[in-house]
Amino acid sequence: MGLFIQWLLRIAGAMLVIALLAMTLIYFLASRSLPEYDKTLRSNGVSAPVEIVRDNANVPHIFGESDADVFFALGYAHAQDRLWQMVTLRRTAQGRLSEVFGTSTLPIDKLLRRLDFFTLAVQSVQHQDERTTAALRAYSNGVNTRIDEINRDSLGRGAPEMFLFPNAIAPWQPADSIAIQKLMALQLSGHLEEEVLRARVSLILPDENRLLDILPEAPGTGVASLPEYAALVPETPRFTATTPLPSHPLSPFPRRPLAGASNAWAAAPSRSASGGTLLANDPHLGLSAPAIWYLTRLELSSGGVIGGTIPGIPTILTGRSDDLGWGLTSAYVDDQDVFIEQLNPENPEEYRTPGGFEPFVTRKSIINIADEQPVTLTLRWTENGPVLPGSHYSLGTVTPENHVAALGWTALSARDTSMSAAVAIMYAKSIQGALDAAEAYISPAQNMVVADRETVALKVIGALPRRDDEHQSKGRMPSLGWLAQNQWQGRLPYASNPVFRSPIGGIVGNTNNKMVERPFPLHVSYVWGDTQRIQRWQRLMQGRQVHTRDSFVEAQLDTVSFTARSLLPLVGGDLWFTGNAAPDGSTERLRQRALTLLAEWNGEMNEHLPEPLIYSAWLRALQVRLIQDEMGPLAEEFTHIEPLFIERVFRNVDGAGVWCDVIQSAPTESCTDMARLALDDALLWISEKYGTQLESLRWGDAHQATHDHQVLGKVPLLRYFVNIRQSTSGGDNTLQRGRTSGIGPNPFQNVHAGAYRGVYDFADPDSSVFVISTGQSGHFLSRFYDDMSQLWRRGEYVPMSLDPELARAASVGVTRLVPKQ
Repeated sequence: MGLFIQWLLRIAGAMLVIALLAMTLIYFLASRSLPEYDKTLRSNGVSAPVEIVRDNANVPHIFGESDADVFFALGYAHAQDRLWQMVTLRRTAQGRLSEVFGTSTLPIDKLLRRLDFFTLAVQSVQHQDERTTAALRAYSNGVNTRIDEINRDSLGRGAPEMFLFPNAIAPWQPADSIAIQKLMALQLSGHLEEEVLRARVSLILPDENRLLDILPEAPGTGVASLPEYAALVPETPRFTATTPLPSHPLSPFPRRPLAGASNAWAAAPSRSASGGTLLANDPHLGLSAPAIWYLTRLELSSGGVIGGTIPGIPTILTGRSDDLGWGLTSAYVDDQDVFIEQLNPENPEEYRTPGGFEPFVTRKSIINIADEQPVTLTLRWTENGPVLPGSHYSLGTVTPENHVAALGWTALSARDTSMSAAVAIMYAKSIQGALDAAEAYISPAQNMVVADRETVALKVIGALPRRDDEHQSKGRMPSLGWLAQNQWQGRLPYASNPVFRSPIGGIVGNTNNKMVERPFPLHVSYVWGDTQRIQRWQRLMQGRQVHTRDSFVEAQLDTVSFTARSLLPLVGGDLWFTGNAAPDGSTERLRQRALTLLAEWNGEMNEHLPEPLIYSAWLRALQVRLIQDEMGPLAEEFTHIEPLFIERVFRNVDGAGVWCDVIQSAPTESCTDMARLALDDALLWISEKYGTQLESLRWGDAHQATHDHQVLGKVPLLRYFVNIRQSTSGGDNTLQRGRTSGIGPNPFQNVHAGAYRGVYDFADPDSSVFVISTGQSGHFLSRFYDDMSQLWRRGEYVPMSLDPELARAASVGVTRLVPKQ
């Protein structure tokens, strides 16, 4: 027996030693790819010495004698810190993820191949201006220099992920950057799904008032009534099996509630306590680790520029120079249309056009799959755009037999000069210069908020399609592609894009809210991203005669929900302080406790409070009860509450109170009945998940920010090293927006937020501040992988200074790039 125990201990000891050696080896190999910031590198890519000075937050400050050298160094710095992210974004845009990840990403590749971003990007390269072409080439050379250095010096393949997925890295080229920019347009576009959803809902809710209840118009002047979709497209299938969009973490196809958002506002000197202009911006995108944003300072021939870049794109997309600050929000421009194309009954390779049947433009595309046989796709384009499969956004549910759906979209341009516009904005010295530069911008459509030292402005930038006055659905639902009146007729002139310059009130801003009401076809959109945050923003802006950098920061971090303040008295008006006393442990007593808490709550979505969780669960359960019987399976498409719908129902606008009655039941339920039942539903769900001690609940336990690694985030054990999870305040409708997932067992997880925040003060530019949601490095062994995440969570920032001495004073390293010759 003793001998057996001795051998057992020896085996266990040996296994422990082997495990330790394996972990040491893994750590050694992974650490080889940690970039060295303090070094000198000789390269043929620069014409004179260049310095990359990394300040104490690891923000690179790049100094060179020519702009080409600066862009070369930017490419090198991006590749040092985010090579895996860049390569993955490129593979996504090209539809080549399956070469690495196998069949799990095949649906994503198929859809991206049909959109053909990379081919369009290659064609767009030749249409960039000379300065942008030079920047793209220099940037590509910088990325490739880092790749060559990794291969030459055996630097751990450049990133730990490369050991798990050891595919060769192709050289970077200018088209890759343009393709990634198009990928960003995809992540910010939601009109396609809106069109299809509106058509699907109209098929089961032919009453136009009920359609306007569940898909309400943003407040403002009304629009002309819409025809029923069945009248537009006869013989449309009402019930068709659908395949959801790819749910893989690498999928760039956003669900409807997550298709872009952001905040930006600016104040003129007349509304600034310091006498200088102010600007704040926090663009909202899906959270990930690392964040999509990367902070950078470039010293160009026009002067210093600092702000947020996206690795793979050689320009600062939001930031400031000494003379100008600019920020972006999603404009929600109606720049997508679905066209129903009729196939030729005698030849399915032809489709109907205004001039008769024409052949599709077709091309074969081969998708290589890791450890599997390749798949060959036949890509088809009509004169309206690429043909998409019926599973895409449930297009099959609104497409009749012997028809296909095609997508018209401004981003599908082979002459896309958006990159040139973005570069030119970075060089601009004034508001007029920035507005002129933005004329070349195509997609994704944005609201650009700009401030120079004298005034402020806001303009919609991006292409607005020109539609015919007689368009059947006004671009709001799929339309017949062979009718000339439905087809696009080019682009509206840039001068017609809405602009607000030097306003009398001294403040401009946007929270994705409706900005203008113009008659079709000069409209901007019928679908907007916000009807709630704008209410709180107006109150904060008008609550002060003058503003400061700190008041702009305070507004950016504001977590008070106007939605909660306005809906709770409406929904619970007949429930508060009513009913008989109830014993502890009963449903009635739990409901009374919840109502008492909510009655004393000010609407602040604070992570430490229980009320935000009770409110959110209640409203979620209420909407489910209201729509489930009328909508059936389609109710699952409405994953987030629509405040205007709840308000219409409880105010009985145009008879909307009918939603409260359950069709299948004999009694006639009132809205008070629905509110009470929904609250009981919510409290039951909370009790099962978090317990019955309502006073001890924390919103932050449910509203955790999910900065997850898109590839390694689900790997057992490893996920604890690569994912960043944080308790956060805010919610769907607060200025500090933390958009919830709306699905799954944790529907209130924070998955979409302002991963970049910046506030610029032109009275004292070096007091400007910014922060990102994780850290500068994409390497999970780096101390800069998550060093900003707690600052971001707590609402803190790092300085945004263009003073080179401040950057050098506490630098974590200086990389010198010098010519070989």
